[in-house]
Amino acid sequence: MSVRVDGELSGGVPGRTGRTRRILRGPSPEAVPALVARACTLVGLLDIAAGVFPRFRHSRMHALAEVLPGAFGPFAAALSLSAGVLLLLLAHGLRRRKRRAWRAAVLLLPAGAVAQFAYRHSVIGVVISAALLAPLLRNRDEFAALPDPRSRWRALANFVLMGAGSLVLGLVIVSVHEDRMIGDPSLADRISHVLYGLVGFEGPVDYAGPTSWTVAFSLGALGWLTAVTTVYLAFRPEHPAARLTEDDEARLRVLLDRHGGRDSLGHFALRRDKAVVFSPSGKAAVTYRVVSGVMLASGDPIGDVEAWPGAIERFMDEARAHSWTPAVMGCSETGGEVWTRETGLDALELGDEAVVDVADFSLSGRAMRNVRQMVKRIERAGYETRVRRIRDLGEGELDRIRRAAEDWRGTDTERGFSMALGRIGDPSDGDCLIATAHKADDRPGPYGDLKAVLHFVPWGTDGVSLDLMRRDRAADPGMNELLIVAALQASPRLGIERISLNFAMFRAALARGEKIGAGPVLRAWRGLLVFLSRWFQIESLYKFNAKFHPRWEPRFVVYAASRDLPRIGLAAMQAEGFVNLALPRMLRRRTPAPRPCAHTVAERNMRAA
Repeated sequence: MSVRVDGELSGGVPGRTGRTRRILRGPSPEAVPALVARACTLVGLLDIAAGVFPRFRHSRMHALAEVLPGAFGPFAAALSLSAGVLLLLLAHGLRRRKRRAWRAAVLLLPAGAVAQFAYRHSVIGVVISAALLAPLLRNRDEFAALPDPRSRWRALANFVLMGAGSLVLGLVIVSVHEDRMIGDPSLADRISHVLYGLVGFEGPVDYAGPTSWTVAFSLGALGWLTAVTTVYLAFRPEHPAARLTEDDEARLRVLLDRHGGRDSLGHFALRRDKAVVFSPSGKAAVTYRVVSGVMLASGDPIGDVEAWPGAIERFMDEARAHSWTPAVMGCSETGGEVWTRETGLDALELGDEAVVDVADFSLSGRAMRNVRQMVKRIERAGYETRVRRIRDLGEGELDRIRRAAEDWRGTDTERGFSMALGRIGDPSDGDCLIATAHKADDRPGPYGDLKAVLHFVPWGTDGVSLDLMRRDRAADPGMNELLIVAALQASPRLGIERISLNFAMFRAALARGEKIGAGPVLRAWRGLLVFLSRWFQIESLYKFNAKFHPRWEPRFVVYAASRDLPRIGLAAMQAEGFVNLALPRMLRRRTPAPRPCAHTVAERNMRAA
């Protein structure tokens, strides 16, 4: 018999109670927020059209737009334009049930109604405003989501995006009045006119009649909106993105010491750019990062399996409180079963993890012929390998390895989230394993005889999990194969019984799609994966892993609804570093120096060797 204590189960496999089902259902789109968001979007677009296009203000559609909230009448194009932009900005927040967006809408709708009645004496407009305001007030409890983590750097991003949008929209405003334009101003003159107008000055373009005043007022309104929103973001209280505290890292390390051997991705839960939620008893935890509104966890929860439901419950509560989309990348089959049972979410097989058992590995035999020949050839070329724990390396050598790994990375962005540690040689990572390749040269490079590096993180007490592979581009091909073989051969003396290699996305489809008898759908799916491998190295990673004849452990993505998968996929690609939407490097805030004794975050990268 199972008994739930403090949100967890004891005496059996994690189960699901009625209370758990109610709380852990996740942030599904509500009918009222979705309808209100659509209404705001429609009204915002109509208001912008009324403020920008002269012909629209004399059309039958505009007769309808005039009585909608936010439309202040044909004589106030700038006000209509401002109201439309604000409503468009609010629509996304209302859809996500954000409390602040609700408050802004509650203020904007009455303001629009008052403006319509004062300037146009429109009773219908007031009635429609009240009709849309009523469900907002009646369903105010639906709009309770807390604001996302933020920093003042978003003010700069807002200035750039709003400025660019205002420039484009301003060009449209300047150009739609061709029939009243005096002369034939060039594109440069029109851009200059927009830029002057955004800051309240007269530009080089002139119009006949009152059109010049209308254009100037509209451009000034766009500039005012850009300035006000930027100032608001710059001076509001700062809530920086969550980071693991030293206490959180210490608690996670204790859980990994007790239960870290269960999941090869366990050590990768210690990235310092992630937040953590613990179960009520502290026996389990889920680490995550919020990317583009997606609350993204990876791997299985950390800690006692029986305590997982409590940590998952806290995770889902946090997602619901902020209206984030919950998702889990790369959990095991057991983890996927618990997540789906406890939350009602769905799971989809994402790929397979390659795990090599040291006792079963051998270079002999026909199956390993290619790897054996490559390793022998490289060894004859004068390369030697060293496999050691991080604690056994001196600080000078560690520093040289760090600089080499940074220089050999090959991309400006550090990739990795679910399977990347993100650092080498921290004092708290003494159990990490490092394999290096060396070759004495007549003219040594900046890193001496170092030619390649492989870094592994602990997987319990008897395993390691591959973190990164870096090599000198001038070194002979096959460095990664050489070092993996060296690590496998050195494992018995280091007490290592299993090594987790890279994660191969959609491995089953690639393997089955190339076999005889594969159907047209499977072959087409494999062809698409091969095509995408030009950018994401899907096929090459699978073939590299397959060289070592590993056992394949399936990994899953857990998600709330099928419509969320594109959004989750984009968030995962951002987290992994394949899609970079960050500010330019020169404008980014500097990352604080790592704490000397914290337990790192380690999440392994989905990328090829």
